[in-house]
Amino acid sequence: MQYNRILLKLSGESLMGAQKYGIDTNCLESYARQIHEIANMGIQIGIVIGGGNIFRGLSGANKGFDRVKGDNMGMLATVINSLALSSALDNEGCKNKVLTAIRMEPIGEFYSKAKAMEYLKEGYVTIFSGGTGNPYFTTDTASSLRAIEIEADAMFKGTRVDGIYTADPEKDPSAVKFDKITYDEIYNRGLKVMDLTATTMCKENNLPIIVFNMDKPGNLKKVINGENIGTIVY
Repeated sequence: MQYNRILLKLSGESLMGAQKYGIDTNCLESYARQIHEIANMGIQIGIVIGGGNIFRGLSGANKGFDRVKGDNMGMLATVINSLALSSALDNEGCKNKVLTAIRMEPIGEFYSKAKAMEYLKEGYVTIFSGGTGNPYFTTDTASSLRAIEIEADAMFKGTRVDGIYTADPEKDPSAVKFDKITYDEIYNRGLKVMDLTATTMCKENNLPIIVFNMDKPGNLKKVINGENIGTIVY
């Protein structure tokens, strides 16, 4: 498949690198280099980053935070990560824009599809922060929504593992990796790839998802070039 426009979903946890919390600058720089590399190939890139390295609304709710306030805190965490990535891309000489799902100029511009499409076509790496702007929706759902809105060819989910397995490979050494898997199979096997809202949106809009290990430098370019190093969901 030829990819002209993609949505790259990065996990907030991955930004921690070897740390227990926050942002590992080495990890951030590695991501920025990989993104710049494929931007130079002429690929239009939209990005959504999670906020789990700073604050996660759902786990906050388990500790007594009001769920809506907790989710709002999680959305702000994604803005912090988006600004960090934007800064790392600036250092790479890669032009980029940060759009926010909630009004917060001058931190970022308020998101609209028209603005996003304009920037993507002008060659800006466009970072979508603040989730969907609503509580009770994860950044996975925000990724699916933005990918569908910008008419991306596929969603690339960069994680710490090299694809989807029958079980968590970090916990179960006998887990087997899938090269390809259908959305329905993910449901039926109860695999934790993304939350169900996100998976359903991708299925209903025929958006393929490619899950791969973003922590290995060069992998993003390999996946874009069609090398079989991750798992394709279709």
